[in-house]
Amino acid sequence: MKRYKPTSASRRGMTTISYGSILTTGDPVKSLTKGFKRSVGRNNQGKVTTRHKGGGHKRLFRDVDFRYNKINIPYTIKTVEYDPNRSGFIGLAQYKDGEKRYVLIPKSIKVGDVCVTAENADMKVGNRLPLRNITVGTFVYNVEVKPQGGAKIARSAGNFVEVVAKDAGYVDLKMPSSEVRKVKDTAWASIGEVGNEENRLVNLGKAGRSRWLGIRPTVRGTAQNPVDHPHGGGEGRQGRGRRRAISVYGKPTGKGQKSRTPKKYSNKFIVSRRKVGKRK
Repeated sequence: MKRYKPTSASRRGMTTISYGSILTTGDPVKSLTKGFKRSVGRNNQGKVTTRHKGGGHKRLFRDVDFRYNKINIPYTIKTVEYDPNRSGFIGLAQYKDGEKRYVLIPKSIKVGDVCVTAENADMKVGNRLPLRNITVGTFVYNVEVKPQGGAKIARSAGNFVEVVAKDAGYVDLKMPSSEVRKVKDTAWASIGEVGNEENRLVNLGKAGRSRWLGIRPTVRGTAQNPVDHPHGGGEGRQGRGRRRAISVYGKPTGKGQKSRTPKKYSNKFIVSRRKVGKRK
C-alpha cells in the first residue's frame, strides 16, 4: 500500500496499491483482449436500471476463463497482470499443449507456479477440483453454483468461501457475507483466496478518482424533492415520514432490512441467513 504526503486536501489520507512490486507486465496479450462498450447502468433502451453509474475511463476487455474446461492439462502462470474490469489480479496461464488463457489468480501465487484442473488434483493453492474432493475447512474461490456452469462465487479481491460441511450430495459453503449455503458436490472450485486483498483498504481521497472508475455521485433521498424520491420534500430538514427506509423505487433498503424475495427459488439452499449490522 502506497501513502502520499498531504500536499493538498485530496492527497491527505489518499492511498494506492503498489502495483510495481506485484505486477510483472503492463501490456495484455492482444489475442485475449477486445474492445467493448460498458453498459454504465443502462438497458437496451438507454434507460437507467442501476443508479450512480456512468462515465469513467475507457477499458479494454480481458477474456478471463471462468469455466476451466481443460481437464488434466497442467498450466504455468507466466504473468501477473492488472485488469480494469475486476478488483482481483489476473495471470496468463500457458497450458502444456501451448494454449494461453487468462485466469483469476489467488493470493501467494507467483510466476512459474504450475496448477491443474483435475478430479483428484492435489490440495494446493491454485488447483481446481470438485467440491466433494475438497477437505472441510478449506478456503476456496471461483466456485460454481451449478456443475459445469462456470465460476460465479468469490471472484472479487481478497474473497474466499469456506467449506464447512458435506452431506447427501451437497456441500455447505460459508459465503463472504456469512451466509451458509448448499451447493452440489459435483460443482468445481479453486483452492485459495483471490489476490489483491489490500484492495478494500484503498482510500480514493477525492471525488475525481470515483469518477474515473465510473462511479457517479449518490444523493441522499431526504435532500431531494418529493417528485424524485419518497423521502424527499418538507420545509428544512425533515424525517422520512415513514417507518421503513425505502429506495427511490419504493423497496425496503438499508439498515439491515430484508429485501430478498420471500419465495425465491433458491431459498431451500440457504442453511443460515447472513448476519447484518452489529451481529456480523
